[in-house]
Amino acid sequence: MRIIPAIDLIEGKCVRLSKGDYNTKKIYNNNPLEVAKEFEDNGIEYLHLVDLDGAKSQQIVNHKILELIATKTNLKIDFGGGLKSNEDLKIAFNCGAQQITGGSVASHYPVLFLEWLETYGSDKIILGADCINRKIATNGWLETAEDDVVDYIDAYKEKGIKTVICTDVAKDGMLQGISTELYREILATNKINLIASGGVANMDDVFKAEELGCEGVIIGKAIYEGKITLKELQKLC
Repeated sequence: MRIIPAIDLIEGKCVRLSKGDYNTKKIYNNNPLEVAKEFEDNGIEYLHLVDLDGAKSQQIVNHKILELIATKTNLKIDFGGGLKSNEDLKIAFNCGAQQITGGSVASHYPVLFLEWLETYGSDKIILGADCINRKIATNGWLETAEDDVVDYIDAYKEKGIKTVICTDVAKDGMLQGISTELYREILATNKINLIASGGVANMDDVFKAEELGCEGVIIGKAIYEGKITLKELQKLC
């Protein structure tokens, strides 16, 4: 299972939110590159980089930070937030993203998202299936659609998606454990590479994700609040 620390960006700074609420923003570091380098120095290979400004404004914003981290580290970066057009996608890849995560675009502009999937392939395009009360959440989690998350993932799997990041928004940033039952249901229904995201509180949650069969786990606030140390993650990596 892949260990994937997260860096969320607002105004170029490393932040975390609780339940996706921008009013709960907490700044952990003014220098995201410093954080990324610390991850790399501890054996981390992957990074989940989220442009929260982009998610809110519905276009890529923090691509310069992406480019800086991509050129100054060897981390394999998946980038998401605000990718709504072919131009946004080109900017993300040109700035060094190895993969992109499409969330809102997959919900609101499925034809465009499927074009990306066909053009770049399933190794480059990840489906972001974030949910609130099982309903797909979009546009920085400020809106919800009617799609049930399990049905939504199943539909995209049939269209060629292989990797899915699923965040239970109610868990995100709360340090109260991952959505075990939801992930179990998803994996029982779909043979996909599922990346668990949201709620990781300690190493037990990391091991739970592994036991469930998740391909990866994204860890954010637990690292920044010292609930999980990079030394602990280094042993797994």
